Amino acid sequence: MKKYIYGFTGLMLLVLSACTVSKDVETPKAALPANFRNEASVGDTTSIADIQWKSFFADVTLQKLIDSAIVKNYDLQIAVKNIESSQLLFKRVKWDYIPQLSANVTANTNRPSDNSLNGLSLNQFVGTKHIEDYSANLALSWEADIWGKIKNRQRGALAAYLQTAEAKKAIQTNIVASVSQGYYNLLMLDDQLAIAQKNVILNDSTLRIIRLQFDAGQVTSLAVQQAEAQRQAAEQLVPQFEQNITIQENALRILTGELPDKITRSAKLDDQIVPENLSAGVPSAIVSRRPDVKSSELALNIANANVGIAKASMYPALTITASGGVNSFRASNWFNIPASLFGTVAGGLTQPIFARKQLKTNYEVAKVEREKTVLQFRQSVLNAVGEVSDALVRIEKLKQQQVIAANRVKTLQQATTNAKLLFSNGMANYLEVITAQGNVLQSELELATVKRTQLDAVSELYRSLGGGWK
Repeated sequence: MKKYIYGFTGLMLLVLSACTVSKDVETPKAALPANFRNEASVGDTTSIADIQWKSFFADVTLQKLIDSAIVKNYDLQIAVKNIESSQLLFKRVKWDYIPQLSANVTANTNRPSDNSLNGLSLNQFVGTKHIEDYSANLALSWEADIWGKIKNRQRGALAAYLQTAEAKKAIQTNIVASVSQGYYNLLMLDDQLAIAQKNVILNDSTLRIIRLQFDAGQVTSLAVQQAEAQRQAAEQLVPQFEQNITIQENALRILTGELPDKITRSAKLDDQIVPENLSAGVPSAIVSRRPDVKSSELALNIANANVGIAKASMYPALTITASGGVNSFRASNWFNIPASLFGTVAGGLTQPIFARKQLKTNYEVAKVEREKTVLQFRQSVLNAVGEVSDALVRIEKLKQQQVIAANRVKTLQQATTNAKLLFSNGMANYLEVITAQGNVLQSELELATVKRTQLDAVSELYRSLGGGWK
């Protein structure tokens, strides 16, 4: 009899295992241009994203800050824990193919009514008013993966695990960019603080000259007041920049997983060089290099698996159960071998009937979610290409702005020197000197801002191409 059961079960598994209940949607080919817009080196397949961050960022202080952030940043540490959690879940799903085995030990007693059929039968045949039952057995249950439900669970768990790894990479690329941009902002604030302090000294010398002329009766008190106001305007910038420096230092320290404190640095903003040739590579490589795009691609694998699971739930489930052990209605005979031995084997097909509408809805929803995932993948690719193109045009146009701003600073510095000389010789009035000094202050501050924005754009290009996680 057992041979027939096993033979029928094996034949059934062989026939049904050939059935497929759902068809996977392949990763769509995103519409990508041949080259990025504003890409200078057209046709160059190399990309700065392939450079390790320690080689890309040459500043030693910046390297230390990034290294500390990668090790101590709490977002990254949480991402690592997510990877560990997902890995454990993936390992657990592997055991779904293994039959479930449980050990059971039970002992119970039953005292039926004397007027019941069981009570009368016990009195007549056993000579007792109660019956005991002692059992110790192993129970095995196994669901055959006919429709690929377990296989799809494994595929989904694997994709989810890989997604957590890509999420960590995405967090790291953002942190590398954020630390570098924060550091460049700190250097800009240092530069602007020095400019403000230098301008205060410049205004002091002008104010002294105007006061001497006032004492000599050459100018009115209005000239002294306006020169004083000009000096106070420059002086007011000093505590403002000192405040911003402290806040930026605190932000960088927190980003690197440290308590707020001062950041020791010796580099200047002018020491940071913007590379001349920044190759973005080909747009097609962005799909495999950008962690967020790769994560969207893995999301499609999860969606395919969910569709397969939802579809398989609508079909019959083949379950095989078996149990065996020792059983006796007297404790003294409980482990009497072989008399107390027993064993059962059963196989059954379970087909949902009244829940079919619910399962059908779940299946349709899973298909809609898969379609959404395809759209999200396409959107992530489009956004990535857009971010790269934006960074490229910023770098190109900021380079032009930097040249103009630097020339403007030189012109205004020369104008300030000339205005002071003319004023000392009585050939220019105090308003021309004050105006020239105000203009040079603003132009120098703007030049520092343009330089920092240039460096920010380089960091953004590096991040948008998927660099920073290597």
